[in-house]
Formats: sequence, C-alpha cells, structure tokens
Amino acid sequence: MYRQGDILIVPVADAEVPARLAEEAGEPRDGRGRLVLALGEVTGHAHAVPGPGRLVREGGEFGPQLLHLPQGGRVVHEEHAVIPLPKGWFRVVRQREYVPGAVRVVAD
Repeated sequence: MYRQGDILIVPVADAEVPARLAEEAGEPRDGRGRLVLALGEVTGHAHAVPGPGRLVREGGEFGPQLLHLPQGGRVVHEEHAVIPLPKGWFRVVRQREYVPGAVRVVAD
C-alpha cells in the first residue's frame, strides 16, 4: 500500500480486476503526456505517472480508479517524494472528508 498526500494506492490482484475494466481504453493523458491520478484544484500540482500505463475510472461518485502498470512505474508530484511502483494493477483512492451534510474529495 502506498500513499502520496491525499492519494492512496493499493495493489490489486489480476484476478480481482473486472474484465470489462481490464479491456477499457483508459483515461487520456494530460498535455505533458502523464496519467494524472489527481489534480490539485488550488495549487495545480498533480499526482501523476509519467511512464507507460493505463488509468481506468470505475463507476461511483468518487470514482476510484484502476491503474495498470505493465512494466512498473513511478508516481510523481511537485511537493512529494517519488513513489516507485512494481508492475501490476492498483486501485487509486482519493482522500475524502466529511462536511456537515456531505462527503467530498479533499481539495488540494
């Protein structure tokens, strides 16, 4: 299990990845060619994977994401240390917070 700021990255066994998601094309890369796991609304900084891989969004209001790194990779951010990841599938979860009457993703 890995954590970088408000992002939690949990390894997922291949057998646990839904077949329909394993075949999806994935999210587009940003203008710098990165897979953006989360973009800071306040700072504009991003938790991102610059190398090969694919990011697939699962359903749901907060949309956990599945990250596939067939060769391994690393997660980078402007204010955090780099996190190297082995090859495989990972679930990416953004930190949430309760505010009276609602649950929302933590603003960065």
